[in-house]
Amino acid sequence: MSMDTVRLAIRSILRNALRSFLTVLGVVIGVAAVIAMVTVGQGSTDQVTADISKLGSNLLMIWPEAPSHGPGARSSSAPTLLLKDADAMEQQIRGVRVAAPTVATRMTVIVGNQNHIAQVQGTDNRYLSGSDWKLVLGREFHESELRAGAASCLLGKTAREALFGAGDPLGSSIRLQQVSCRVVGVLEEKGVSSFGNDQDNLILLPIRAFQRRISGTQDVNMIYASVADGYSTEKVKADIERLMRERRHVQPGEEDNFSVMDMKQISSMLTGITTVLTGLLSGVAAVSLLVGGIGIMNIMLVSVTERTREIGIRLAVGATEQQVLVQFLVEAVVLSLFGGLLGIVLGLGLAFAGSSVLRIPFTPDVGVVLLAFAFSACVGIVFGFFPARRAARMDPIEALRYQ
Repeated sequence: MSMDTVRLAIRSILRNALRSFLTVLGVVIGVAAVIAMVTVGQGSTDQVTADISKLGSNLLMIWPEAPSHGPGARSSSAPTLLLKDADAMEQQIRGVRVAAPTVATRMTVIVGNQNHIAQVQGTDNRYLSGSDWKLVLGREFHESELRAGAASCLLGKTAREALFGAGDPLGSSIRLQQVSCRVVGVLEEKGVSSFGNDQDNLILLPIRAFQRRISGTQDVNMIYASVADGYSTEKVKADIERLMRERRHVQPGEEDNFSVMDMKQISSMLTGITTVLTGLLSGVAAVSLLVGGIGIMNIMLVSVTERTREIGIRLAVGATEQQVLVQFLVEAVVLSLFGGLLGIVLGLGLAFAGSSVLRIPFTPDVGVVLLAFAFSACVGIVFGFFPARRAARMDPIEALRYQ
């Protein structure tokens, strides 16, 4: 294929620039939609992975419900967890680095004339260790505060800003219902999780203080067990299940009245969902490429009809069928490639805008971009071949007679 053929194809396209642009619009939309969907989907997957990692590595969650119920839907017949359950996990199971009991509720927090609704959670320092959560100001709970159930608290970034703005909250008191609590530390920022909740809108209290002064019970909602490096989470999970069945007197053959879930399972489940949704949406978007290809074939057939005399003259003066076929095929490919380039630019722009709005990483995949571009070229070849072959097989004499 010579450069003269390419120049001739581009000249023919530019003669009807508006029609050519409208022709490739389907390809532009298809390529842009595929790239935008895949890029946003990849960004969502990366965000899920990052959010899960923020909760802590090798983390197991134990809550007092049968596996079929799920978190937050505890059956009234299932006994709650106890503080001693967390201690037993640490003492009796090799591989459990820390086991942190937690109990939580949403409450209105008051400082002076400032009111703010936040997640108030009772726990101990093992929760910070297991979830890899550090402090930016102040200190952790003292052991004496944990044993005595002292009213000390740690603030998340959102709760701190809502109650104290940019001021230093250390040593200040906040009110939780009738409980006055002294701020001893501020947690580092973790941001919004994949589930849409603000992880920093949090206030931590010693769990004994929460149980005595807020909940009025000895209940534990959940235990976070962090698996030590070098140990299999699957093995530790199985050991925890055996220990909990023993402690909760679950008889052989009976269903567990508790659940143990690995954070890796949650991560795998969420990434699987985002991958499937991205694939489905990308498949729907790819239909636009098919529509765009049909548009190219349609306009090339119209172009062949309009240029019948031109084709007849070229064939009469010595042009071969192959040269005519290549000319029209190149026109179709140039059209689709032009649409592919516009689609790439538009798709990356939409993906960047979507990532900014959704606050997820912008992670374009070069492979997907190249694949979309190559697919647009294939669209031009496939849908441009029939019109090109029709032009090449014209009878020169009949073509010259065409009015």
